[in-house]
Amino acid sequence: MTFFPDYLKTYPNMDSAFPLHMSLNTLKQGFRAHRHDFLEFSYVVEGRGRESINDVKHEMLPGTFTFVQPYQVHEIFTEPGSTLVLYNCNFSMDLLIDSGHGDGLSDLIEPSLLEPYTTFTGAKQERMLFLIEDMLKEYTGNEPWRQTLLQARLKELLVCFDRERRANRPENVPLTSPAKTNPSIWPIIHHIHRNYRDELTLSQLSDRFGMSVSRISEVIKETTGQTFVHFVQDLRLRHATSLLVSTDFSVVDVALEVGFGSYKTFVRIFRERKGMVPMAYRKAKRPQ
Repeated sequence: MTFFPDYLKTYPNMDSAFPLHMSLNTLKQGFRAHRHDFLEFSYVVEGRGRESINDVKHEMLPGTFTFVQPYQVHEIFTEPGSTLVLYNCNFSMDLLIDSGHGDGLSDLIEPSLLEPYTTFTGAKQERMLFLIEDMLKEYTGNEPWRQTLLQARLKELLVCFDRERRANRPENVPLTSPAKTNPSIWPIIHHIHRNYRDELTLSQLSDRFGMSVSRISEVIKETTGQTFVHFVQDLRLRHATSLLVSTDFSVVDVALEVGFGSYKTFVRIFRERKGMVPMAYRKAKRPQ
């Protein structure tokens, strides 16, 4: 029988103006195999176990930081007699891409020969724990500049992770993947994330990235589990749900803002995916 891992499509705050959620979790029996199209990091503070990412296992112990890429299948196994306590942070790729513009942080999403995990020890472990605890405190608070500090702390943690895994890499592992015959899928995903509000076509992507239309369509489906059209519509709907909850824009203005040229098409697709029309969604999600 063919095994299909769970596909987790949502997390708290995903449809908000700041798509990030952070929590401290206890795992007595691990966590089932799953994949998702958002980014996630975890940091172990107690217990022992193992994690499988695309069928490659690594040890989890206090100080282990894991950065899971979109669409990777991963599963956690708690060691018998132990309890894993770890921080988890789910966030949108947009938090890295929108503010990238030259700082190269979105390069972390590129396929790499480097491991998707590392384990901090000593003073570095203590510092990572302080940064993450402080980030959770900021996340649960309501101070001015909260989102700015959260995004800055997120970047700091990911930079610390990348530096540590680079420092600990085996000598025979280069810092970057070898040259590929085809462009990486991730620049294409980045481009779609940046431009989903515009009129995007597979032909445009083909011209820009030097791949055939059929190949681009194929690799998008392989990577995201969605067709190109469904993937773009999903990004537009995420933006739309955020606007519906956080602004007083009319439904027509929301449809145009997120890239739907037709109001009727927007309402039809919104109802199909969300189970209700946009105005009903706004009423259901807004605080009373």
